[in-house]
Amino acid sequence: MNQAAIHPQTALGRVRLNIVDLEKSIAFYREVVGLTLLKRSEGAAVLGVPPGVPLVELEEGATGSLPRRAYAGLYHFAILLPDRVRLGEALRRLIEHDIPFGQADHLVSEALYIHDPDGNGIEIYADRPRDQWTWNERGEVAMSTDPLDLEGLLRASVGRKGQQMPEGTTMGHVHLHVSDLGASRSFYHGILGFGVTARYGPQALFVSAGGYHHHLGLNTWAGAGAPLPPENAPGLRFFTVVPPDAQAYGDVLRRLEEAGCRVERHAEEAFALDPSGIRIRFRLPEAEAVV
Repeated sequence: MNQAAIHPQTALGRVRLNIVDLEKSIAFYREVVGLTLLKRSEGAAVLGVPPGVPLVELEEGATGSLPRRAYAGLYHFAILLPDRVRLGEALRRLIEHDIPFGQADHLVSEALYIHDPDGNGIEIYADRPRDQWTWNERGEVAMSTDPLDLEGLLRASVGRKGQQMPEGTTMGHVHLHVSDLGASRSFYHGILGFGVTARYGPQALFVSAGGYHHHLGLNTWAGAGAPLPPENAPGLRFFTVVPPDAQAYGDVLRRLEEAGCRVERHAEEAFALDPSGIRIRFRLPEAEAVV
């Protein structure tokens, strides 16, 4: 198995979600999350941030509801804000709309957690400066789940009326329920080349490119062997990995094919399945930037 590292400038792009009610979801993502509607078509929408950076694709057609921690797939996708002032603005929006939320100080970041109308998990967070992160002798970053200083976030955003997430907001990471943590490590670390940055016992693993605290979280909290949800259920259709250039893009696809993974290649993108059956889209930055 090729243990070559993924390019350090590899990033994550948009996620596509299967949802029940497009109008309801658009309103939620605009008014509560603070994203901008970038494109609307029959049964679908793209939302993101100025000046036209897509982060979330919505695809209407799901039925029913998705029980939490029952299937492999999305635990949450995480929108990274430029600073904690903007995180304070996000907190104010949640309070204004009376949205239940979770919260955590992860040492490397401060985070708020919500669910969209279909139960898709969303983290909204801001990083602390990298020079404040600490690493142990195994090269793993120190993360925790401490109480968040909500009052401090509100103080930081006093007088701020930000109703939209600003330019510079990105897809920070995606956290997945997987069916087998060992197989997932072999795939994301051993084949794709993401570096292991943290482990939470036998149930969770975090990996990244370029020494970030994590681009992907992988956990078995839905149970070892958790199946994919039904095809028509709400949830994640795919998430996007964005290598920085053509060589890095080609290297990733080549490693997948050499490892025996089926790669579905198209003109400007490619798709593959991880060991849990979760679909991944690979795109170059110029293709991912197109709304």
